[in-house]
Amino acid sequence: MAGRPQPRRITLGGREAVALTVEEYERLIASRRQIGGQSARVRVLAQQAKRTEQLVRELETMVEDVPACRERAGEDDTDAGCLRCALADLLRRHRDLAV
Repeated sequence: MAGRPQPRRITLGGREAVALTVEEYERLIASRRQIGGQSARVRVLAQQAKRTEQLVRELETMVEDVPACRERAGEDDTDAGCLRCALADLLRRHRDLAV
């Protein structure tokens, strides 16, 4: 198994430095750009996940009083005849899958 390549060390103006060939430098810069692009995509996905999580919390708050809704409509707990009840059931199912 090959070990990690050892950098070529030089002393420049009394300070230690690492020397790269032009090709090594270009690969290094390309890798840094790729990592930067991936970091930006991860940040965007994290922001979208936070917004989606907030939306779900707000929806849950809006439909949390489903038993009262069902009592007014004269429906049992398994019927999703109204939109509010259907949303509550959908949110409950997905929350249970995430746990």
